[in-house]
Amino acid sequence: MNGLTIGKLAHDSGTGIETIRYYEREGLLEQPARTGSGYRQYTPDVISRLRFIRHAKELGFSLKETAELLSLKSNPQTTCGRIKKQTEEKIRDIEIRIASLQKMRRILKKLSTACTGSGPAIACPILDTLEK
Repeated sequence: MNGLTIGKLAHDSGTGIETIRYYEREGLLEQPARTGSGYRQYTPDVISRLRFIRHAKELGFSLKETAELLSLKSNPQTTCGRIKKQTEEKIRDIEIRIASLQKMRRILKKLSTACTGSGPAIACPILDTLEK
């Protein structure tokens, strides 16, 4: 058998060995063939699949969403419109998270401004606000 070892796959794809094993357990990667002594042997196309997963993750897709994208990618009936819909849903999700983070930042700035930074912690307006 002339496949890639998990170490070589990890190196060539820029993915950690434990991450590769995790993706196998989660079904994002098929279980590879094994040598007679039990070593995993991956085909070279797994490198591009791992890169796909990494890029999807970098763009905020969850592993479940990434698995769905991979499934759509391999389905010849899938249209670009379906992929665009997935992307637009992710954009809406990100916009909601951004709005939430901006709200948290505004509140934390207000709390930080209210605190002089001196005195005992028991009198800290930040802790007092969190307690209410």
